[in-house]
Amino acid sequence: MTREQMKARTKNYAKRIVKLCEALPDKWVARTLGKQLLRSGTSVGANYRAVCRAKSTADFLNKLRIVEKECDESLFWMELLVECSLIKSARLNSLMQEANELLSIVVASAKTTRTSTERRTGS
Repeated sequence: MTREQMKARTKNYAKRIVKLCEALPDKWVARTLGKQLLRSGTSVGANYRAVCRAKSTADFLNKLRIVEKECDESLFWMELLVECSLIKSARLNSLMQEANELLSIVVASAKTTRTSTERRTGS
């Protein structure tokens, strides 16, 4: 997957998060959890764009870690929304699958980068 494809995919993920948050029930708990999800879920795409502008390998890895953290956090909020019966799991299955796939891609990218760097530097 190219950087441009990943940028588009994370942006699409962010748009799906926005739609989900708009559809949450009008309860204070759902709104509070939704705000957390909105922040972390949209941050995945915003921070991936920053990854693409990294100035060094260390900067690249640090920014990827942020994407990883935000993606994992958004999964947490979605799980909590389901477990608190604020939204049906069937409604989130596809979005959670996408979050897991994005998370896997980011983790694999970081691992590949670290391995490649270690080979080059002999560390």
